[in-house]
Amino acid sequence: MSILDNIAEEFKTRNFSIYGQWTGILAMILCIALGIANLFSSAIVFSAICLVFGLLLIFVEIPILLRICPTSKHFDDFVKKFHHNWGRAGLYIGMGVVQWLSIIVQATSLIAAAVILTIAGLFYTFAAISGHAFTGSKTLGGAGVASMMV
Repeated sequence: MSILDNIAEEFKTRNFSIYGQWTGILAMILCIALGIANLFSSAIVFSAICLVFGLLLIFVEIPILLRICPTSKHFDDFVKKFHHNWGRAGLYIGMGVVQWLSIIVQATSLIAAAVILTIAGLFYTFAAISGHAFTGSKTLGGAGVASMMV
């Protein structure tokens, strides 16, 4: 079974936490790229914050990296706080709000990161409200959703 087949299988489950996780991967990429790209604009503080958010999301959304990379116990414990839908919803919406506040300084491409972070937060919120258990993508090192197929 190829990676694309795994991803297609996961999206068929209609589990919002999977949608949130894949949107979170997109947010991670955008935060890192836009954080670097905007470091030399007048929104330097928000760019640096966005870059830090992107680096944090690497460990939040790709759980296998916590086992591979040498990180401190405090960092591991902090990241594990976001191993459920409500925690991730709060994290993403909080990050989104911070990036939306960057408009106060200057309207930059950080707005794209704010939009995607907010959408990921909404997916996790919908998953929590609808009672979906948090399920990590098999492709990204999570437990997978094969047993949850509808």
